[in-house]
Amino acid sequence: TPAFVPVGTQATVKSLTPEELDTLGVQLFFVNTYHMYLRPGIEVIEKLGGLHKFMGWKGPVITDSGGFQVFSLGAKKSDDGVEFRSHWDGTSHVFTPEKSIEIQKKLGADIILAFDDCTPYPVTHGQARRSLSRTHAWATRSLDAHLSFRPKSRNPEGKTWIPGQARDDKTNYQALYGSIQGSVYEDLRKESAEFIGAMDFDGIAIGGVAVGESKKEMVDVLDWVGPILPDKKPRHLLGVGEIDDIFALVERGIDTFDCVQPTRLARMGKLMGKPAIDITKKQYARDLTPIEGGFSRAYLHHLFRVHELLGYRLATIHNLHFVHRLVDDIRESITKGSFLELKDEWI
Repeated sequence: TPAFVPVGTQATVKSLTPEELDTLGVQLFFVNTYHMYLRPGIEVIEKLGGLHKFMGWKGPVITDSGGFQVFSLGAKKSDDGVEFRSHWDGTSHVFTPEKSIEIQKKLGADIILAFDDCTPYPVTHGQARRSLSRTHAWATRSLDAHLSFRPKSRNPEGKTWIPGQARDDKTNYQALYGSIQGSVYEDLRKESAEFIGAMDFDGIAIGGVAVGESKKEMVDVLDWVGPILPDKKPRHLLGVGEIDDIFALVERGIDTFDCVQPTRLARMGKLMGKPAIDITKKQYARDLTPIEGGFSRAYLHHLFRVHELLGYRLATIHNLHFVHRLVDDIRESITKGSFLELKDEWI
């Protein structure tokens, strides 16, 4: 670490094969529990041997709890769980902490997340307090559900799963991360960091960021919780990955972070770099400057103009390669003690 985690919402990093992800240096990628639950359905994936065999991906996978998506759909919340309607067919479903853990167990992800109450923004302190109380209650229930699978959740020696370590089909243990909430309130964030950090989670996920707050508020959250969290537990930041954010979160001890931005920007023809460029603009129509893979800007411009799928693929490869190369450089700079110099080059 640090490591960037691309998002494969529908069990695919859009337009790329598992082999291409491996070539790009992807160590871990993110799959959405809510979407897998609805389509193709947990029973299908479980019958086919879990997410890894379903996708043909040999590396580690992290799944979320499904909470963020169901809350964004206007779900009805209670202390027991949430009731929501499928965005596909309108059918009614219920997620509880126990149900979320059960689903993620069946999916077979290497890292799974505790079910939490995703606090919206903005909210009052009182609203954030009530949401946090629910998150902490659900964290306890998620952990209890996880530990009920203890023989399959840890390896034979009882050691916690280590990110990057090869999976063992005989034990199939999974790491459970607890989620910190508290909106933009210092006292609540610190309380959550202390509560979740003291529990028997394998790692910590920091949620409730990149939901509308300012970048300063996001950085403040990291400054508040960082000194409180256990040093030996990995830290994952949910939903953040712009270039300036990457340097800020790495500087504050974040190990892994996921973001849809590189692949989303690629589909709009925006190539990450220094400087970033919009390949759809006319100025690139005759630009023979190469991009990743030896294709010219003019060719990629043409592909986007005529809506050829190869254009989206090449742009996605470019952006993911860029982000992973940047994070590789950051890791090397940390080893060499030159992180601040590298940061100054980019920010």
